[in-house]
Amino acid sequence: MIQTKHPFANAAIGSDSNVLEDIHIKSKNIAVLQRDIVALRADLNQAMKQPIEFKASGTEEDILTLLSDYFDKVIPECKALLNDISELLKLFNKTTQASSFRLLLATIDTNMCRKFHTDINDLRLLCTYVGPGTLWLPDEAIDNDALKAGKKNQEFIKDETKIQQAGTGDAVILKGALYPEANPILHRSPPIVENGEVRLLLRIDTNEFLKFLKQD
Repeated sequence: MIQTKHPFANAAIGSDSNVLEDIHIKSKNIAVLQRDIVALRADLNQAMKQPIEFKASGTEEDILTLLSDYFDKVIPECKALLNDISELLKLFNKTTQASSFRLLLATIDTNMCRKFHTDINDLRLLCTYVGPGTLWLPDEAIDNDALKAGKKNQEFIKDETKIQQAGTGDAVILKGALYPEANPILHRSPPIVENGEVRLLLRIDTNEFLKFLKQD
């Protein structure tokens, strides 16, 4: 897979959708599909006229049926956005080979996760359609000894200038703590309350992580 040139060994970054499959490379814990979503601008402007909150769990087919029904009732004009979300779910399905998923599409007006953290799951896809994208740490920005000692964010981040941010519209797959032999990605939500911003966030998780929890 041809990736965009960048200095971060733990990241796979590119504009070809196949870059998402590089999340399975042992040295990678984040895959970023860089996207231009200018074509969705009209749909996104319409979608942001009302609060959005859609949650569903099940197979890809189950979720797409429920998602289509939600769009028909709440934002019927936004067919291009619906198609884009459907394509991202299909890409996530292809990448994870999972049989069941959980999907959230919601407008966000809080700072959500204020601290850099790892997720207790295997793989998660995020796409910020409106507003600033997810912040993440390359390996060279982390003091691993401080991290293992349970130090606070400001103590285990060696170089704040190396903090990275996904672009608006980028599809990002994050490796969580339950991925086999994982070095999970440290990430956080961007601060938006201070600037009065609102995000439209898509989050897709596999339900596969449940089998890891049941092994204990």
